[in-house]
Amino acid sequence: MFEYLGTVLVAVDPGFDVLRYLTVRTIGGTITALLISILMGPLIINFLKSMQFEQYVRKDGPESHHKKTGTPTMGGLLILSSLVISTLLWADLGNRYIWVVLGVTVGFSIIGFFDDYLKIKNKSSDGLSSIQKIIFQSLIALISMAYLYYSAEIIPETSFIVPFFKDLIIPMSPFIFIFTGMFVLIGSSNAVNLTDGLDGLAILPSVLIGGALGLIAYAMGNQLIADYLYLPHLPLSGELIVFCGALIGSGIGFLWYNTYPAQVFMGDIGSLALGAILGIIAIILRHELVFAIMAGVFVMETLSVAIQVVSYKTRGKRVFLMAPIHHHYELKGWEEPKIIVRFWIITLVLILVALATLKLR
Repeated sequence: MFEYLGTVLVAVDPGFDVLRYLTVRTIGGTITALLISILMGPLIINFLKSMQFEQYVRKDGPESHHKKTGTPTMGGLLILSSLVISTLLWADLGNRYIWVVLGVTVGFSIIGFFDDYLKIKNKSSDGLSSIQKIIFQSLIALISMAYLYYSAEIIPETSFIVPFFKDLIIPMSPFIFIFTGMFVLIGSSNAVNLTDGLDGLAILPSVLIGGALGLIAYAMGNQLIADYLYLPHLPLSGELIVFCGALIGSGIGFLWYNTYPAQVFMGDIGSLALGAILGIIAIILRHELVFAIMAGVFVMETLSVAIQVVSYKTRGKRVFLMAPIHHHYELKGWEEPKIIVRFWIITLVLILVALATLKLR
């Protein structure tokens, strides 16, 4: 909205042109989302308490988690409301990438909402079945991937970019593009969902990765920077940094209330949407492999579950004391804050490694 106002009001006073600057709008979006989430936090938490939207902890989970039963859940509403409002205010709404990420955000948050609602209604940790989740996620992913492919205007938008090589850009067929995109989007969504098991464990890595993807989006949207880094130039991608800025603000605002000991949990409405957001931005930027490095903690959490299930079904033995892996360390005696902070540190290091690949070409 402000970008459009800047375009209109510049005729009145050239000073209003500042509202069109990408950096100004990114800062504005970040601060707006942060303030909305901080100020709305108590209101939403009290609303969730009044509606008795309370967390039900899995019975086979660590005993230390039983005390968390009754903590308000569905706090993802706080993240999503501040993120969407800030994006609508500060982003260029004529940019199709913005509408793709907003569409995916809303779509996956609806899936998460019904999952959380069923858990609350049934007073258990069981919501939608895995099959139901995958079906609904696949439908949204299919629509978004098909739109991205068939609305593409330049070859790099639908090509595979290989890290470490300056000019290795491989065009993809519709089937390969859509299939791999669906895999990344659904996988990312569920990976963050699996990671969201400790206070603040999922939100800060999501914020850090979102910020890093925003930097890549800005670089690819700027002709000079893209040429310097030997990246394909995607003229529309720069606008995504405004969305990423709003994600940073909303995420940090949520962390204010979600930090240990949490006053509210994000629930699946937040975790499924956050994972999808990171996945769709990585897909749009054609940096899925770089994203996989950044999201190493999410990948590790997902693999720990897969390894545990396969090992138990094939050998009758468990590899970890409990999966996902953060529970393994809990049962080994690590305090919850120690696990959380160390996973944050690992994420930061992986992001720096991933960003280094942009220059090592």
